[in-house]
Amino acid sequence: MMPGETDPDAALMMKVKEGDMTAFAELADKYKQPVINLAYRMLRDLAEAEDLAQAAFLQVYRSAARYEVSSKFSTWLFTIARNLCLNEIRRRSRHPADSMDAPGIDGGDSPQAQFEDRRTSSPPDLLLESELERMVGEAIADLPETQRSALLLCQQDELSYEEISAILGCSLSATKSTIHRARETLKQRLKPYLKTGVWDEQ
Repeated sequence: MMPGETDPDAALMMKVKEGDMTAFAELADKYKQPVINLAYRMLRDLAEAEDLAQAAFLQVYRSAARYEVSSKFSTWLFTIARNLCLNEIRRRSRHPADSMDAPGIDGGDSPQAQFEDRRTSSPPDLLLESELERMVGEAIADLPETQRSALLLCQQDELSYEEISAILGCSLSATKSTIHRARETLKQRLKPYLKTGVWDEQ
C-alpha cells in the first residue's frame, strides 16, 4: 500500500501538486504551530521561528510540482524545517552578533504559552517554573546537534521513532540510542533541579 493511501496529509499534498490551494491551506493550518514549536526550541527566537515556518511552507509549495509520496508528509515537512534550522544555526555561528539580542527560552512570547498550565500558582512557584524552563532550554541547546534534533523531534507528537530516524538520516537503533543519550545527559545536568521523571523513557 502506498504511503499516500494511508497518510491523509500526503493525499492532501498530492492535491496541492494539482494546484489545490485549499489543500495547501489545510496542511499549513495543521502544521504551522508544530513547525514553529520545533524551530523555536532549536533557535530560541520566536520571530526567527515564525519566519522559518513561513520559509518551510514556501519551500513545500515551491516543491509541490516535484512531490512524490515516498514517506509521510510530516516526515518530509520536518526534514525541511530541520534543515532550515541547521542553516540558520550555521549562519549564526558565522555572524554571532546577529543573534545577541535573541530572547531566551523563558521569554513571555513563547509559542508554548498557549498550552501553559492555567492552574493557579503562587509567585514563587512561577519563578521556579520559569527558572527551570530556562535551565532546560540551556541544557538542550548545549547538546550535540544530532542529540538536540532527535530529542526535539521526539517531542513532536506527530512523529514516530521511524519518522525521526528518516528525518535524521540514520538507523532506527541509532536514533533510539541518540535520544536515550540526550535524555541521560539532560537528567544528569538537571538532577539538582528536577524532581519529576519528565525526561524518562516513555
